[in-house]
Amino acid sequence: MITQITLVSVVVAVACALPGVFLVLRGTTMVSDAITHTVLLGIVLAFFVTQDLRSPLLVVGATLVGVATVWAIEALQQTKLLSNDAAIGIVFPLFFSIAIILITRHAGNVHLDVDAVLMGEVAFAPFRRFVFMGMDLGPRALWSMLGILVVNATFIFLFYKELKITTFDAGFAAAIGFSPALIHYGLMTLVSLTAVGAYDSVGSILVVGFMVGPPLAAFLLTDRLHVMIIIAVAMAIVNSVLGVQFAFFFNTTIAGMIAVITGVTTLSIFVLSPKKGLIKATLNRKREQRKLNQRIRQETGA
Repeated sequence: MITQITLVSVVVAVACALPGVFLVLRGTTMVSDAITHTVLLGIVLAFFVTQDLRSPLLVVGATLVGVATVWAIEALQQTKLLSNDAAIGIVFPLFFSIAIILITRHAGNVHLDVDAVLMGEVAFAPFRRFVFMGMDLGPRALWSMLGILVVNATFIFLFYKELKITTFDAGFAAAIGFSPALIHYGLMTLVSLTAVGAYDSVGSILVVGFMVGPPLAAFLLTDRLHVMIIIAVAMAIVNSVLGVQFAFFFNTTIAGMIAVITGVTTLSIFVLSPKKGLIKATLNRKREQRKLNQRIRQETGA
């Protein structure tokens, strides 16, 4: 069982880390936080239509609400009356609270649990099996997240150049014929899809940690995009494996322990990174201050 849990955790973490790289570079990590919560509204609305928690329309509804969240945030921001974080602070609670009210009022007898959606529990993944033609192929969450991982990787592979240009210079991308808005909403669609798929495993709160932690650690270690993607994937794998092992050792929540390991490794790199770490930045500031003091003394003849 521990092997299956580890596999599910690794696949979820890697699937989240891939779009997370571009969220970190674009400075839109808080938008991902909003998306991973507001897609719950799409799940609830789609459930009211289908009355089936296994319907693929739940994924469609959640993804559409995720994209609508991004559109609403940007529409408010473009009025120039609200900053980006203020717009998020309006849209995020609005959509999410509507979903919570609908669940508590109209889905009380349905297994659509708010705590499970928020926190998740990857330990239950091995009990929900994917059976095809009488063959048990393993945890259902593993296959669903593998599919999402393939979609994320394929999108990044096919549109790597477009993602790179629109991320670092959207104006230049528009000038040469690329559509920054189209690439942006494509990326946000992936974020919404990934968040929905990860609900069964780690919950919406921890999805944010998986999307931000490994990419941020990679950003602190390199300035090259393809290297950053590789490091982010490697960090996601290491964090997941260590998190599962420590969770079993300390007999605690698996998803929570993976998030803790992710936080510890990211903060460690933040402090110790030889390029952009806190220690390196502090030493650079002190060196520049000493140079400035010497220049002042030379100019004043002191």
